[in-house]
Amino acid sequence: MIKKFMYLEWKAFTRSASFGTNLAMKILIGFLMIYFSIIFIGMGVGAFYILKKMNLEPLQTVNQFLIYYFLFDLVIRLLMQAIPVLNIKPLLVLPFKKPTIVHFSLGKTALSFFNWVHAFFFLPFSIVLAIEGYDIVGIICWHLAILSMVYINNFLNIILSNIDKLFIVFIAIILALGAAQYYKVFDVTTFTTPFFQSLYNIKCLVFIPVVVLIGLYAFTFKYFKNNLYLDAGLSKKEDIATTENLSWLNQFGTLGTFLKNDIKLIKRNKRSKTTILMSVLFLFYGLIFFGNSHQPAVMHIFAGIFVSGGFLFVFGQFVPSWDSSYYQLMMTQNIPYRGYITSKWWLVVIATFISTILASFYLFYGWEVYLTIVVGAIYNIGVNSHLVLLGGAFTKTPIDLSNAGGAFGDKKAFNVNAMLLTLPKLLLPLALYGIGLYLGDKTLGLSLVAGAGFLGFILRNKVFSLIEKRYKIEKYSTISAYKQKS
Repeated sequence: MIKKFMYLEWKAFTRSASFGTNLAMKILIGFLMIYFSIIFIGMGVGAFYILKKMNLEPLQTVNQFLIYYFLFDLVIRLLMQAIPVLNIKPLLVLPFKKPTIVHFSLGKTALSFFNWVHAFFFLPFSIVLAIEGYDIVGIICWHLAILSMVYINNFLNIILSNIDKLFIVFIAIILALGAAQYYKVFDVTTFTTPFFQSLYNIKCLVFIPVVVLIGLYAFTFKYFKNNLYLDAGLSKKEDIATTENLSWLNQFGTLGTFLKNDIKLIKRNKRSKTTILMSVLFLFYGLIFFGNSHQPAVMHIFAGIFVSGGFLFVFGQFVPSWDSSYYQLMMTQNIPYRGYITSKWWLVVIATFISTILASFYLFYGWEVYLTIVVGAIYNIGVNSHLVLLGGAFTKTPIDLSNAGGAFGDKKAFNVNAMLLTLPKLLLPLALYGIGLYLGDKTLGLSLVAGAGFLGFILRNKVFSLIEKRYKIEKYSTISAYKQKS
């Protein structure tokens, strides 16, 4: 039966309308996997000796920061790791047992890069510990416990991605711990370091993470099995209907009509609501770079673009996929592409402006920092807003807004592919800002980036004409791709 599922997964991949794009992207992702694997191996081998040179006890030092390692790993999973997807509904009318479907879907996650990449760090590190005379049995128990925690994160990611209340609670806990650590109110490592160290010193403690992992798998299995019904978890939840006229937008004509549709889409669908949450999280991205003397100064503009452009990257990357469920109907109407594109552009521009205002708390770091965010916003409005709309012409991945929480549904607001497509949008501002820094004038760097943004804004009509032309060229292939359900 498992072999049959693997066969169906392969056919779904090769027969997809976006097979060529998916294949090229997977090859690129494969090279990135190799790159990060080599980095992890180097870290695993060198960590012991680097810490020794710093007069630190290697194992105890690693154990001290493991809590942050696993929290960061879980955050990365929540943002980037795709939830296993099966076309569930057709399988439920076939002679497949529900437990088999769930076990296969959960088992797919075991092969995820986000799981086995950790072995490239912990396995070499454990081998070096054994070579350096550490207790081998203790090392094996510690390593098994760490491996169990990696898979605990794997199943936590699945649960948190499907149960909104738990996701919110988790984010609140992380923010609270981070703030307490930063302001020296509470140091969580005081309690976690002895536990991780005990996994090496007291061998029997290895059963604690193993038992937790088994229990978490059982909970995840039961949760999805209970929702694997057409009239339960896979069905659309019906709420009391409410009407929103948004009549004040009528004064903008066709543009107002499209804006009303987008606002209603964002407010009424779980997938699109997630974009608002992710945009808020992007506001705190600058905390990683601003005030951190170890970061290169050129990365400040990188942070400024992300702080102000959260909604642009998260929502804009999937234009017109947000309208995929009724895109065919729209194309049968007398709807000008220019009005459609312009409405999306205004939506991301308004969101960028609001994000810039909300990011005013960065004034705590000084006017120069906030000016960097403002310049990043100008570049997002003048350049990146056009690039995401142009990229949308080639986006042929439909989004099922009617999926109200089906088992193993794709609920990520964005994925690895979307993040990779943002890289070209960041290279030019980094280069412009870097030129200014190279010449010893930060103001010049900011001026160059802002100038590119203003130039893009001035030329927006010509750029819209090029985007409109590309959308018309891709029109029928996009319609064909959106007709596919998987």
